[in-house]
Amino acid sequence: MASNLSFGDNLVGFVRDIYRTNEFIPLHEPTFSGNEKKYVLDTIESTFVSSVGKYVDDFERRIEAYTGCGKAVATVNGSAALHVALHMAGVRAGDLVLTQALTFVATCNAIFHMGANPVFIDVSKVSLGLCPIAMEAWLDENAFLKDNGECFYKDGKQRIKAVVPMHTFGHPVQMDELLAVCLKWNITVIEDAAESLGSLYKGKHTGTLGKFGAVSFNGNKIITAGGGGMALCKDVNVGMHAKHVTTTAKAPHPYEFYHDEPGFNYRMPNLNAALGCAQMEALPAFLQQKRGLAGMYKEFFAGTEYRFVSEPSYGHSNYWLNAIMCPDQEARNNLLELTNSKGVMTRPVWALMTKLPMFKNAMSDELSVSKLFEEHLINLPSTPVN
Repeated sequence: MASNLSFGDNLVGFVRDIYRTNEFIPLHEPTFSGNEKKYVLDTIESTFVSSVGKYVDDFERRIEAYTGCGKAVATVNGSAALHVALHMAGVRAGDLVLTQALTFVATCNAIFHMGANPVFIDVSKVSLGLCPIAMEAWLDENAFLKDNGECFYKDGKQRIKAVVPMHTFGHPVQMDELLAVCLKWNITVIEDAAESLGSLYKGKHTGTLGKFGAVSFNGNKIITAGGGGMALCKDVNVGMHAKHVTTTAKAPHPYEFYHDEPGFNYRMPNLNAALGCAQMEALPAFLQQKRGLAGMYKEFFAGTEYRFVSEPSYGHSNYWLNAIMCPDQEARNNLLELTNSKGVMTRPVWALMTKLPMFKNAMSDELSVSKLFEEHLINLPSTPVN
């Protein structure tokens, strides 16, 4: 116990040296040092603060250019982006959607609000994201293809329409293997890239390898729009349709109101988009600073019982949240208690989705690796630092 306390004190001192403060150190906070005020004031002076305004389109173009996606569609938050992606992928009430139990609840809420049911598959020790081997094993045991090519659960009643892998803490999932399994079973891939803006899988931006992706700009993300999200669409025409659907499916007209299909009121306000545009200008610096911070943590934990979570060999991570694996659950709990009591915020990973009341009866595999991460993992302060 004494050695754990000594190590915890050393970690607290190390983090305080990095951030050069004796004040409370949060897990992740936004940094505003560029054109944020200028662009936001511009929207106020123009009076175009809602979903009509130049910054919304500009933000979408910036994300398209940065990620290489066919069409980016700005939304009010990352959950809305996921909801739209599921809708555009053809997920309907009663369908099954494969995803991971080790994720933020928004992933599963989006599935739930489609009227679909999540199936929880284990994660990979390599990526912390959905494991293609575990997914293929579950499908081999529980699924079959109908004559029309659609994938169904073995009872023949529930269609398996989509899979939603999440790039946990910005570390890219094993996408080639995952895409191969989904091609075999005719399942649409929707990447939850909420945490992985700036992360690459074999040189390609996360969120662009599947048919759809979703990015978040919440206040704790690598860049923020105060809120907001972005649906990334591989196909430009599908993306334009998604943009139409998120704008209440209103047909273009100078003054008439006519809506040609059920839509969502999900468009990002211009006020938020202005903030997002300014943050995009700072993104390269943020990424460089985050990789420097990750390097310092990696060096600090080298040779200890605590394993720093590094990017997989095939990927380039944005290191949105730095993480360590503790030697056991007791060491994890002791470190969490000590650091937080001394004003340095650390946190455990999310409770597995299967432990939440609304998903406790969902289908899943054994989730052995997910449980290991849940019991041993801690996130560390990760705000970019010069």
